[in-house]
Amino acid sequence: MENVRRPHLSSPIDNESTPVSRTANRVIALLALAALINYIDRGNLSIASSLLKDELNLSAKKPLATSHAGMENVRQPHLSSPLDNESTPASRTANRVIALLALAALINYIDRGNLSIASSLLKDELNLSAAQLGILLSSFFWTYSLFLPVSGWLADRFDAKWVMALGFSLWSGATAMTGSLHAFAALLAARLILGMGESVAYPCYARTLVRHVPEVGRGFANALIAAGVGCGPALGTFFGGTLMARYGWRPFFIVLGLASMAWLIPWFAWMPGGKATTVSPVTERGAGFLQLLKQRSMWGTCGGLFGANYVLYFEITWLPYYLERERHFPVATMVKIVGVGYLCYSAGATIFGWVSDRWIAAGGTPTLVRKTIAGVGAGSAGLLLLGCALAGPATAVILLLLAFLTGGMCGSNIWAITQTIAGPRMAGRWTGFQNFLGNLAGIIAPTITGFVVDFTGRFFMAFVIMAIIAMLAALSYFFVIGPVKEIAWDG
Repeated sequence: MENVRRPHLSSPIDNESTPVSRTANRVIALLALAALINYIDRGNLSIASSLLKDELNLSAKKPLATSHAGMENVRQPHLSSPLDNESTPASRTANRVIALLALAALINYIDRGNLSIASSLLKDELNLSAAQLGILLSSFFWTYSLFLPVSGWLADRFDAKWVMALGFSLWSGATAMTGSLHAFAALLAARLILGMGESVAYPCYARTLVRHVPEVGRGFANALIAAGVGCGPALGTFFGGTLMARYGWRPFFIVLGLASMAWLIPWFAWMPGGKATTVSPVTERGAGFLQLLKQRSMWGTCGGLFGANYVLYFEITWLPYYLERERHFPVATMVKIVGVGYLCYSAGATIFGWVSDRWIAAGGTPTLVRKTIAGVGAGSAGLLLLGCALAGPATAVILLLLAFLTGGMCGSNIWAITQTIAGPRMAGRWTGFQNFLGNLAGIIAPTITGFVVDFTGRFFMAFVIMAIIAMLAALSYFFVIGPVKEIAWDG
């Protein structure tokens, strides 16, 4: 999901040069990071529960979760608190891996969105036209979307540890390289390489979580990744904008890209190898791609993700313009509203990811829990944004922040559904194809909105269209996706 800034908007660092505003921005960034670390620490043992069972040889009479094709993976409600035995080596290893995935998502979304933050500085320095800037901002999607199915196959075929490391190195290198380039064609090539590298992220997340995290922990684990998705743009806007204003955009890109490479050190140290003991071991090769296309639930997850992404891309690409031009908020106020919105998205993902796992621990089935939270979150986000278009200024801001919150609610369980249904054999390919179709919303939502605003002169019909698509996404989760249990793949 691309964080794209409209090229004609003012930089988010406008009117932010006073000592008080700089201090406030730093405090917001630190609070966001602290919240992310806080919730990683709270939920880490439930994620490591299966590894604890294997290492300590805990009784099999009270299993944490089952993981069999064709069966629901349900945690027993009579189990002891997930805070037991928190300090074992196995739990610490699992906690570190989940924390690294969340941090990778944070870096991922800062890297893909940093060009939009620097867009006005870049345009002035290189004398780019609006069309050239638009090409640079959208070019990430060209290779990102096209390479997702390929990356899904790679994650299933090879050890996700190495596929992720290769992709991470590629996208971090492209970020650092961008800061040293002075020609439009070279910048375009760097953005295309960035898209290729980042295409491995979600397939590798899915492959890692489905193999190392039981059903009862996947909601919270995916919620932490979704929190990184929200915190990335927020930190990029507040923290990145301030640094670019002080030191320029080139040093920011170079330092960010090179410093990010340090992530690989703990990744290689802590990530279990392909032959390590897993929650869901892969005993057979994956099924064929045609068999994947025959699954109704696969198309249901694609439809749900497309609708959820349509809402998010609507917020990312057009919401700043709407708040400034139609709602007449000052640029500085608009930036703070949108930044807080992203933090609300992260909070919603974390809260409802935790709630979904606790609900399953209390006896709820993954089918009921995951589909309910994803469907209600998707539909609510669309309707709340439609209410935002109809309400007065103060109420509109409240509804907008609630829409971000419910968007995070949906995001916390989108990939948990996919990981469970696909299972370890097909998680990478399913995720790659689903993300490919879902990210078409990044092209369609901004385009349709632009045409509607040009034709009507207002945003109201664009909000209506977005709300309808969000409701269709909710229906997809409720009625198109089947039981949330692993498919018994042939072959």
